[in-house]
Amino acid sequence: MCFAALHHGPAPLLLPNAWDVASAVALADAGFEAVGTTSLGVTAAAGLLDGVRAGRALTATLAARLMERVDEPVTVDLEDGFSDDPDEVAALAAHLAGLGVAGINLEDGRPDGTLRDARAPVAVIEAVVRATPELFVNARTDVYWLGVGPQDERRPATVDRLAAYGEEGVSGVFAPGLLDLDDVAHVAAAVAVPLNVLWRPGVSLERLGEAGVARVSTGSALYRHALGAGVAAARAAREGGDPGPAPVSYTDLQDLLRVPTPLVREPDTP
Repeated sequence: MCFAALHHGPAPLLLPNAWDVASAVALADAGFEAVGTTSLGVTAAAGLLDGVRAGRALTATLAARLMERVDEPVTVDLEDGFSDDPDEVAALAAHLAGLGVAGINLEDGRPDGTLRDARAPVAVIEAVVRATPELFVNARTDVYWLGVGPQDERRPATVDRLAAYGEEGVSGVFAPGLLDLDDVAHVAAAVAVPLNVLWRPGVSLERLGEAGVARVSTGSALYRHALGAGVAAARAAREGGDPGPAPVSYTDLQDLLRVPTPLVREPDTP
């Protein structure tokens, strides 16, 4: 099934977000229908900050490797596109589309906790959609995520931004931090394309689907949980405790990542 069609199933698409090849391969092997990347996970794994345009090369390199290793559709988190120049963002999107990437995510938040003027992401989105009509472009607004403005103004502000992005031909829209189910239902009804929200424990996919959600992303949660579990295991080793069984054994991971030909080839001998 194509990536866009997964947003129109009987239940919301649960999109787990990977940060490297191993996590993406493991998630695909676990039966998830598609895999996304998380900009925080990709940059943090390299010791860099998220949202400051530090991950462009890392993201493009990871996307290329994922196309070689994952059969399921892959969508790539591009932060704000890593540039203010719409043509530069469109060129990056075209490069990813050429690799076989199914979708991208573009956001309008700034690292200082403010939103970009709506005209800037609109210009970027217009350029990207024009250059890569085959990509599933997911346009994100951070009104709720950053807590911009008074609480009672966030819902209309979110709708206004997502509607503006939708007018540029995006395939879907994303409102992380949108938590209240009444707000979710209002936004879902007000936009003409599939709505994506961020996963949070305790809220079922069924309830989100009833509110009109088409896609639920895990964002950076999987990476942060993995990091926390690793630290907990190290503490258990130091203190003589038992961290519990590893969710993926050494042998299973080796088998999961094994490919028919070696990743590193010996140079040809004369």
